[in-house]
Amino acid sequence: MKTRQVAPANYRNMFLLSATYLRRGIFLSSWIIWFFFLPLHAQVAIQWQQCLGGSKQDFAHSIQQTADGGYVVAGYTNSNNGDVSGNHGSNDFWVVKLDGSGNIQWQKCLGGTGDDVARSIQQTADGGYVVAGYTYSNNGDVSGNHGSNDFWVVKLDGTGNIQWQKCLGGTFEDDALSIQQTTDGGYVVAGYTWSYNGDVSGNHGSPDCWVVKLDGSGTLQWQKCLGGTLYDAAFSIQQTTDGGYVVAGYSESNNGDVSGNHGSNDFWVVKLDGSGTLQWQKCLGGTGIEMAYTIVQTADGGYVVAGYANSNNGDVSGNHGDFDYWVVKLDGLGTLQWQKCLGGSDDDWASSIRQTADGGYVVAGYSQSNNGDVSGNQGNYDYWVVKLDGSGTLQWQKCLGGTDDDRATSIQQTVDGWFVVTGNASSSDGDVSGNQGTIDFWVVKLTESNTVIFETTLMENRGLPVWPNPATTHLIVASKEPFIQNVAVFDLLGQKCLTIALLPTENQLTLDVSSLAPGIYFLEAQGTFSRSVAKFVRK
Repeated sequence: MKTRQVAPANYRNMFLLSATYLRRGIFLSSWIIWFFFLPLHAQVAIQWQQCLGGSKQDFAHSIQQTADGGYVVAGYTNSNNGDVSGNHGSNDFWVVKLDGSGNIQWQKCLGGTGDDVARSIQQTADGGYVVAGYTYSNNGDVSGNHGSNDFWVVKLDGTGNIQWQKCLGGTFEDDALSIQQTTDGGYVVAGYTWSYNGDVSGNHGSPDCWVVKLDGSGTLQWQKCLGGTLYDAAFSIQQTTDGGYVVAGYSESNNGDVSGNHGSNDFWVVKLDGSGTLQWQKCLGGTGIEMAYTIVQTADGGYVVAGYANSNNGDVSGNHGDFDYWVVKLDGLGTLQWQKCLGGSDDDWASSIRQTADGGYVVAGYSQSNNGDVSGNQGNYDYWVVKLDGSGTLQWQKCLGGTDDDRATSIQQTVDGWFVVTGNASSSDGDVSGNQGTIDFWVVKLTESNTVIFETTLMENRGLPVWPNPATTHLIVASKEPFIQNVAVFDLLGQKCLTIALLPTENQLTLDVSSLAPGIYFLEAQGTFSRSVAKFVRK
């Protein structure tokens, strides 16, 4: 495990100055400093966890932190007790709003008497939410179904009340798996379709990737079928900085819109312009099975894609056995920059990836392995959370779960630098408590620190009092050292948030921390011959 070291910039100068004094025979009884570099290694722990559901099956597919610091989770439920009320029959969309500690603020069952399954949720610019999935219903909350299952897009206000809903599709199966609000206030939705009629045109055969652009009221603006004559499906879509869209999923085809297939299923990444016109496409994989579940545009204008692979040829190398997490970094034109297989000798499937504030990546999914890259598996499938640096090198990994089947589907970095992950738990032991039935939504808030702070130990006991702690708007810093030159505040990712230069004789100040997001911080007070570190909480 690699750790990043944050050391004082003037450490070398301080060391040389002290050595000079010693060579001159000056005995610095009160100033000789012993530096013990005590790295705070990356530690990942559960801050809190919540099982949500009833006595039947409840599956979570998507989570997002909300503007108020809480969370919204979407999936489906066929319960109608416990945390769940208002089920219309069979499976319903289930949307749950949590506060920052994971407590339920409100919940909504959405649907009709058929199967209704939510796949993706996002908070919208107006403070409400948009949810997408599929519906077999044509009653209750659902109207306009074209036959079989349709894309179902539902717009909610900030308390979960339906503002509008749209069924999109044809007479065959249409399943929405990803939605995003676009910069024009509309929405883009991606999934797959078997239909050739209704709202759907241009299907190449079997299921195609289906991308739909809606305006802010849910009216269809354009739609595109993408694929070939075999199976093609989209699992993830994102609007790109140029106003276009990038789509990831899988393809078995090697005709139509698809070229370069390596055999069986490949990751399939498609770049569209703002009108849905195909700009480029890439098949990535080997002769085995590869399926991409998640894609994000990265800060450098490229893309990172995650899913699973069981090949060990073609574009894929380093497979540990069976299915591995497969993470692929592409440049802005889809050219492969690097790839990583992560896992052990059993099944490891990645469901969600996000770029992190430090330029690395966090990946969530589930693992049945307990060797190779995986350690700490508690039995059967566990949530498996992996942190990578910007080059794809493993920094840390964490198995979460119990002795039964626990699978993560969605992860996000939160404003405090930690991570929240959701999925489904069948366990009632290990890390999981409060399970209300066979399978529950399981939401886990992780704390993580991959920053190394060097703490200074002096021959004299020089502490660094700070108060109040936790702080709200201001923090008072005091020191016995009369030669503090500056104070800096670092977040848990090692990023410098504040720097204040002080007068040479200043040893107490009031620091304005109102601009900091709630979370844990390290404060460094640096003097001529000393350095002290204090930890504080901004609440």
